Amino acid sequence: MAVPAVPAVAAPVMAALPLLAAIVPVLFAAGAAIVLLRIGAAGSARQEAHAFALHGLCLACSALILVLAGGWLLTAAPTPQSIVLPVGLPWLGTHLRLDALSAFFLVVAGLGGTAASLFALGYAGHDPASARLAPLLPLFLGAIVLVLLAADAFTFLLAWELMSVVSWVLVLARHHEAASQRAGYVYLLMAGFGTLSLLFAFGLLAGPAGNYAFAAMRATTHPPLLVAAVLGLMLLGAGSKAGLLPLHVWLPLAHPAAPSHVSALMSGVMTKVAVYGFVRVGFDLMGVPPWWAGMVLLVLGGLTAVVGILQAMLETDLKVVLAYSTIENIGVIFAGLGLALAFKANGMEVLAALSLTAALFHVLNHALFKSMLFLAAGSVLAATGLADMERLGGLIHRMPTTTLAFLVGAVAISALPPLNGFASEWLLFQAILQSPDLPQWGLKIAAPAVGGMLALAAALAGACFVRAFGIAFLGRPRSEAASAAHEADHFSRAAMCLLGGLCVLAGVLPGFVVDALGPVAVLLAGAGLPRQAATPWLSLVPLQPGANSYNGLLLLVFIAASAMLAAWVIHRLASRRLRRGPAWSCGFAGAVPLAQYGGPGFAQPIRRVFARNLFAVREHITVPPPGSLSAARLVVEQDDPFWSRLYTPLAGAIALAAERMNALQFLTIRRYLSLVFLSLVGLLLALALWA
Repeated sequence: MAVPAVPAVAAPVMAALPLLAAIVPVLFAAGAAIVLLRIGAAGSARQEAHAFALHGLCLACSALILVLAGGWLLTAAPTPQSIVLPVGLPWLGTHLRLDALSAFFLVVAGLGGTAASLFALGYAGHDPASARLAPLLPLFLGAIVLVLLAADAFTFLLAWELMSVVSWVLVLARHHEAASQRAGYVYLLMAGFGTLSLLFAFGLLAGPAGNYAFAAMRATTHPPLLVAAVLGLMLLGAGSKAGLLPLHVWLPLAHPAAPSHVSALMSGVMTKVAVYGFVRVGFDLMGVPPWWAGMVLLVLGGLTAVVGILQAMLETDLKVVLAYSTIENIGVIFAGLGLALAFKANGMEVLAALSLTAALFHVLNHALFKSMLFLAAGSVLAATGLADMERLGGLIHRMPTTTLAFLVGAVAISALPPLNGFASEWLLFQAILQSPDLPQWGLKIAAPAVGGMLALAAALAGACFVRAFGIAFLGRPRSEAASAAHEADHFSRAAMCLLGGLCVLAGVLPGFVVDALGPVAVLLAGAGLPRQAATPWLSLVPLQPGANSYNGLLLLVFIAASAMLAAWVIHRLASRRLRRGPAWSCGFAGAVPLAQYGGPGFAQPIRRVFARNLFAVREHITVPPPGSLSAARLVVEQDDPFWSRLYTPLAGAIALAAERMNALQFLTIRRYLSLVFLSLVGLLLALALWA
């Protein structure tokens, strides 16, 4: 019998896994080669040339990853591909696998890497630290790709740790600054803690047989107690990398300290790799989860969303605001994953697919608009040298493209239609509206309550980004640096425009994204949503016809038509007489820039309602007596409760324990031998009980 030939168009798709695997050593070799070339060589011009070449290579590799993974997801997703390489542990090798889940996250990594690398082509010329650390960018991207392709615990943990170490060095780009040193120290501690938790989780999944291949874990039935332990460890390991409450404390320190394109990669891509790790274990390797796991994740996600956006409202540094906003969006994603776990545990496969699709859609959306916002903040930083919103202002006239990009990102992240942030959160609320069908009363109560928390977080996000955009880009310049600002370079503007266009497309045509996520839902939830591309008018109808629907395209047309009609009516009916008058300046004689509305004043009502009790914010007001010429003063003190109530006591306890254990250095040889003997007996006893 003749074997049918593979079509030429499908051949690259069928070879997607080998090609993706080959990209990893190319990225590693390029970074190592530039490091060797720089040994003994000096000069900023040489560094800039090497940085440009490396960023160009990262751009090409990221685009290739996007094309290969996206093409495979759209054409060959039902058939996973696997290979085993003869490297790694001698008895295990290196298992690599491409399925619908890894392909989707590779698409996210490819999009983020493409935009960040394109931005870095121009940004490295403005930031010497970025040019100096350019060899680490391909290592970072290669480690991310290897995590997403890994199909055994050893390869996964090795790539995960490499990703953490490389990103730690990138956080220390300005290592001479005290803030960067602190950020690097905290990040290294949290990264080590997270990797240790993942090591224990995979050790439990491997069992006494020690089979660390994901295929063996997937085929094993795990007892409930082990499932609970693994889920807890995965929440610690993946949650610490993603920024889940209360393991988020490193994120607002590390993301602002890194170069801006690295901040975009860390927030837009690396946190999603952590989401991938949890989804891979929780939905794939452990089988059907218990229902209470969904409730834990649901409540934790809701709390993370509200606390993260409240913290963002209190900050004035633009990159710190974006970092705290990442925490809020991670909470939204984990709330969707928790609801999907709850539906899956109760055999509601279609509703599980709806919740999972909403969460993964938000993964893609957050990677798009948060990367764009960090790149816009990096353009502002390169043009002014400032990230403090209180010293910016008036940038809309000096940086129009950057302003437009930030505005699109602000609208998208505030979940306003017709952009992509609204589409994914609308899908999630459709799933929450179906939660009364769940049989457990805990879920019946928790799901609507968390829905209210997510609605509150969305409203606060809108207020937060009205504040950020208005203070930083509108009004008058508040400093000489803001007055002298200039537009970003062509590469930076191209990267922001690329992401902005994708935000609009994903919001206007969300049905195509939902269809692309169909194979992932079938793989993890056992069912998929109805095909959306075939619906009339390209409407998004997640459940049966006649239920709630959303049409971003018609909404965009309606908004554009309404705006044009309003403009036409105003110009036709309003008086054409030109009227000029002095601008109101809060009672001051001249137009003083400092008399403009500021960020602290904008956030004061929300700070007094929420943050006084939640974050222990204290206001000290000093009013001079009548007749005194001294100025009145308002001092606001903010205390992060997670540092003061959790990590500071924990650090003290660890220091005390270390001081007590210091006595072990002064034992006699007989006591040392006795300690070793007792430790060996304890380990053997634990192994016997486990087996």
